[in-house]
Order: sequence, then structure tokens, then C-alpha cells
Amino acid sequence: MQRGSNTASIERLSMLVELLILLNLILGIVFGFIHRGKEDYFALLRNGALAGLLLGIIFVLASNYLIPRGMSIDIGIPGVLGIFSEIFIFLILFLLGAFIGDKIEGIRKK
Repeated sequence: MQRGSNTASIERLSMLVELLILLNLILGIVFGFIHRGKEDYFALLRNGALAGLLLGIIFVLASNYLIPRGMSIDIGIPGVLGIFSEIFIFLILFLLGAFIGDKIEGIRKK
């Protein structure tokens, strides 16, 4: 019986990691949608990079220290380089979401 409960908790933890990734993308879309200035890609990139970096640090540290190592986001690079790589992935996802949100805002205003 303990084995089944352990499997269920592992599945919940893996869902939490997937939710963090999805939340990061959704927050990026919202950020791009509410960002002032139409078609100002440099400002969107600069501000989005700062916000994405902050969220990336928070989400990666949360997933690395609150979730067992085998279940968190792991790209196979050990140590500090692996953590920086994971933060970079979160940053890219946030920026992708920000540009998607900006495009949605442009379509909506037309």
C-alpha cells in the first residue's frame, strides 16, 4: 500500500513542475498583453528579460529545493551550470509568452 501512495505523490510533484512551466508561459503572455507601447520590441525584451529572470530564479530554486532532484526540472547538467541553464530556459519561455501576449494585444486592438 505504501508503494501506491508513493507513486501518487511522485505524480503530484511532476505535475507541480509542469504547472510551474505553464504558469511561467502564462505570466509571460499576460506581461506582454498588458505591456504599454505597441510594437516597442526593445522595451518589451528588456523589461521581459528582467521579469523573466526574476521569475526564472524563483521557479528554479523552488523546484530544485522543494521537489526531489529526480522530479524537478533537470536538463542533465550538474551543479551551478545546470541551475543557470534551467533559469535560462524559464527566461526564454517567459520572453516567448511576452511576445505572444504582445501579438494578441495587437490583434485585439485592430
